Amino acid sequence: MSGQTVLEDIIEKTIHTVGQSREQIFEISEKSRQEYVSLQKQLLEIRLKVTRVIEKTDKTELYARYARNRLAEVSKNFEQYNTKEVQAVYEQANNYQVELAILRQEEVQLRERRDSIERRLVDLDDTVERAEQLASQMSVVFNFLSQDLKHVGEVIQSAKEKQAFGLKIIEAQEAERKRLSREIHDGPAQMMANVMLRSELIERIYKEEGMDEALKEIRSLKEMVRSSLAEVRRIIYDLRPMALDDLGLMPTLTKYLKSFEEHYQVIVSFKAIGKEQKLPKEFEVAMFRLIQEGVQNACKHAEPTQIQVKIEFQQAKIILVVKDNGKGFDPDSKKEGSFGLMGMKERVSMLKGDLNIQSQLNVGTTLLVQIPFVPEGIA
Repeated sequence: MSGQTVLEDIIEKTIHTVGQSREQIFEISEKSRQEYVSLQKQLLEIRLKVTRVIEKTDKTELYARYARNRLAEVSKNFEQYNTKEVQAVYEQANNYQVELAILRQEEVQLRERRDSIERRLVDLDDTVERAEQLASQMSVVFNFLSQDLKHVGEVIQSAKEKQAFGLKIIEAQEAERKRLSREIHDGPAQMMANVMLRSELIERIYKEEGMDEALKEIRSLKEMVRSSLAEVRRIIYDLRPMALDDLGLMPTLTKYLKSFEEHYQVIVSFKAIGKEQKLPKEFEVAMFRLIQEGVQNACKHAEPTQIQVKIEFQQAKIILVVKDNGKGFDPDSKKEGSFGLMGMKERVSMLKGDLNIQSQLNVGTTLLVQIPFVPEGIA
């Protein structure tokens, strides 16, 4: 058996093992997510019960106080009442006291159950997140082994070069998929899960508290659905701004940054310097994405109040600047999971440009991108 055949056999077995492990991780993640949803429903029910018990306890406490006062009055003027009257007053006070003790015990048990579920939800959320991270890492390895390693192997002979090249491609793809997956999970998916929970709650409120209270919940539910729809549209727009094909780069950027400003409640200034050049489509898309990722990274990590965006068209290059007044960071320290900057570096590298990052703690960050470009008609 040749060395290449042995290597292929090892790869096949590894692919099979990694594939099985990935499926098991997916199952763990899905079961944890189902349990999370189930516990959320239980938590809603227990919170309703706690509210009702507290209300009932307050009422019973008033009645018990009144009964104790009545008993004190009867005891003080004992000779004015017959035996049955005294006995009735005593029994009433005692019954209220017993009922109050039972309600308080029930409240304590419900609160303990509620706190236990809340702690379990935190643990489950951590489990789901860890499972998703592990599944994403397994997907990188699985895709690399099953696809890129085999195809690139025909062109690249060095195993070291083959691994670096394949992983670079897959990591960029997985970073984009993970970003989109997280946006959908944290946005529309979470909202739709809440819609399901709220719709079940509306049924119960209608039965227990009547139509007026149910209508209030329905109005709140409509707002939630409207927000979810807006978030879906934003994600679709981020995937591919259709205006880029119809209007061109500058009008699309102007429209996007205005929408971004309204969405994130941050002041965004946009300036174009020099004569706008006619750019190939791939240049327009790359430049749009660079600015998009630059302003999004600023809002996600720097908490700025102002962002400045500038495009300068020069004779032999295009300069992009994204500057914020956020909290900044230490450029020399490596941050785990900085997929935004990784994606920007990939795009700049594809355009044979340079990316420079200047940042100072509590002052802000400036991204400077220089892309070589020779306009049409110039040799």
